[in-house]
Order: sequence, then structure tokens, then C-alpha cells
Amino acid sequence: MTKLRLAIVGAGPAGIYAADIILKAERRFDVSIDLFEQLPAPYGLVRYGVAPDHPRIKGIITALREVLDRGDIRLFGNVRFGEDITLDDLKRHYHAVIFATGAIRDTELDIPGIDAEGSFGAADFVSWFDGHPDVPRTWPLEAESIAVIGNGNVALDVTRMLVKHPEDLLSTEIPDNVYEGLKASPVTDVHVFGRRGPAQVKFTPLELRELGELRDVDMVVYDEDFDYDEASKAAVASNKQVMVIDRVLQSWRQRPSVNNAGGEASRRLHLHFWARPVEVKKDAEGRVTAFVYERTRPDGQGGVEGTGELREVAVQALYRAVGYFGSPLPGVPFDKRHGVIPNHEGQVLRKDSNERVPGVYATGWIKRGPVGLIGHTKSDAMETVSHIINDQGSWWDPEDPAEEAIPELLASRGVKWTDLDGWHRLDEYEVARGATQGRPRIKVVPREEMIAVSRGE
Repeated sequence: MTKLRLAIVGAGPAGIYAADIILKAERRFDVSIDLFEQLPAPYGLVRYGVAPDHPRIKGIITALREVLDRGDIRLFGNVRFGEDITLDDLKRHYHAVIFATGAIRDTELDIPGIDAEGSFGAADFVSWFDGHPDVPRTWPLEAESIAVIGNGNVALDVTRMLVKHPEDLLSTEIPDNVYEGLKASPVTDVHVFGRRGPAQVKFTPLELRELGELRDVDMVVYDEDFDYDEASKAAVASNKQVMVIDRVLQSWRQRPSVNNAGGEASRRLHLHFWARPVEVKKDAEGRVTAFVYERTRPDGQGGVEGTGELREVAVQALYRAVGYFGSPLPGVPFDKRHGVIPNHEGQVLRKDSNERVPGVYATGWIKRGPVGLIGHTKSDAMETVSHIINDQGSWWDPEDPAEEAIPELLASRGVKWTDLDGWHRLDEYEVARGATQGRPRIKVVPREEMIAVSRGE
């Protein structure tokens, strides 16, 4: 029976689902899969990209864990592609590779002043409050008034973490350094800005509704934003999700805090619609002092157009949550404009000629961009896997496909990799730390400590 030695780079949902699908779907040949992950722990953005007060979403980890715990996939954590293992190495030891490295950088926002001190990308802030080992332990939380640009769920996660009282996070797995940082924050007002109207937001209803349930936080919306055009009225009438979002927002309009009319909470969360980013103002020292936006209106085509009216809100910090962006990988084609690996249904293409690159595949956000939920990731992986199965004639011909070759290679390079048993050790250690405080877990944050616990050192 033909044996397929498959490498998958990236142990988030996309990589794990791809491994699971090919192991379940293919019986024409034997499959042996090695999963490489640059962090010492698996699960990618489910571990490091979801706010700690969202345990429902983290429940996805249970399904991913079941796949890994079957024991038919080898995990090599703390292995950096391009440094510890290269594309040439993979060609020497495998028949094919799937890149499932996701998108972890912030999309740029090209407006004057965006580089000011106190202007941040949402992805970096999320990595900090989720205890990512490769970001600083501290975060500059010194602003009383903060702007968040974006109308998707990441914008709401960032907003909620900024405005929520940190004591209300103590039942979660929030790292200690994050709790201490948030506790020292002097924030009183967070302003969220979106280019389009309330009927066009990308929030999910559940995320939006949760904002209105925060303790000691007034929701502030503005009547002028709810003069709906016909397209918005039609969206509310025909789309259940939009209808629920509208119902939530309309209920907030009835609260006393609407239009700043006098809520009593110590913190306020303002939602501004029809607001196109124009400029971040800064002082002589280069620090954020204000956010300037242009008031927009519907253009009748489903988009927006500018009104020419500029408005300014005094803020001392700004977070852009306008999307994630993929990162290039050494030796792999990359589309700089869209932040993805160029591909046809997961088959990687050469950048200039659209010619197939034999043996190289992609799945997840690095394949299609940072859109869609976990369900999309599964169908995405199925599409990629179907091509691998049917491309047997164009797989690589590895010199040394022996399974023991990889541990020997990594050991020869001094790589301190972590395996599945190591992840179980780290997982149990974190859960035990949390149990002493009645919490689900307390993450180990420093990379070296993660490695030491995982390796039993």
C-alpha cells in the first residue's frame, strides 16, 4: 500500500481539521501526519485569539483535543518553519505539505497619524491579553478616552476588554499580568467607530448583546445614526441576524444614557456609525490626542459616500480592528496585497505564472483570508484535502520518509520541541494553577517556562 507522509505547518483549527479529514477520508493509502507548530502549545487563535471571557468559543478546543488525543497525529511544538525546519527539509522527508499558518498580523490602516504613540493594532492587544508568549508582559493602559476602529467581533472583544471591570474577569483564565495591567487602567470612555450603519455591522448578535450586560458600563448610541435608508430597512426586515442586532441597538436607545443624557455608570461605551477614519491627531511628543472622522451616508448601492462633514473626538489611545493579515513564509509564494498564499482550491500557485507548485497546499486563513467562522475552516480543509488525495502523481519523492528522521533532525539542530505528552503536561499544570483560585486555568505565559513544563524539565 502506498504511504503518504504529510507535513502540516500550523496546529490551529485549520491544521488539525485538515489532519482529521485526511485520516478519516482516505483509505486508498496509508497516511502518516506530522503537525508542526511554532508555539509550544497547539490550537492557534482559539487559544491566543479569543477573549478569556468567551469560554463558549474555547469549547472548540474540546473537539480539537479529541482529534489530537487519538494518537494518530504527531505534534512537534516550538518548531519555527523557516528556522528550525525548512521547505527543503520537508521535501526530503515528506510527500506533501499543507500550510495552515493563519493570519495573526493587523491589516494596515493608511491614514495620517496612524503611527502615533498610543495607536495600536487590535491583534497585538489580543495577543497580550491572551498571554501569547512572544509579546511583552506589559501594555500601556494610560488613556481615559479610547477609540476603537472597526465593526466586527474583534473590535467588540477589544472594546469589552478595555471597558469591562477587571474584577469581572477573575473567573476566567486571564493571566495575572493582564489582570494587573487592566486594573491600573484609568479608562472612562471607549468609542467604537464603523464606516457604515447599524444594519451593516459585522458583529454577531450574541457579542453585541453581551456589551449591554456589562456591569457599571453605560451604552451610548446616537439617534442620528438610526435614520435608516430603504436598503437598511430591507436588511432589518429580511435578515434575522440584522433584525436581532437592530432590536438590541433599539433597546439601548431607550436607556437614559443615550446621546450622553445622563447614565450613572463609571464607564461609558459609545457606538458611532457612519464614520470614515480620516486622521489620528498627535501632540508635539507624537502621542495620540484625537481621532478625526468624516460623517458618511448610504450611497444607494449598498456602500457609503462621504458627506464632507469632519468630526473630532478627543482620545489618548486608538486601536484599529479592521482585519487580520497573513504573513509570508520562507520559500513559499505569497500575495502581499491580500496577505494569503496564492492558490486554486488549496493547491498553491506560483505568484507570477499561476502554475501549480507540486506538493504544496494551503488551508484556513492563509488560503482564503481572515473571513468566516470555524465551520468554514472545515469545508476549506475538505477542499484542500480532496486535491491532495487526487494529486498523488505530483507529490514530492522524499529521499528519507522515515518517521524517526524528524526527531533526529530537530535534535541535531538543538531544537527543544514539545510533543503531545508535553502539551498534556502543560495543560494539566495550567489547570492545576487555576484550580487553586477557582478558575478554569491560569496560562503559563513565558515561552521558556512553557517549554520547561512541557518537557518535564
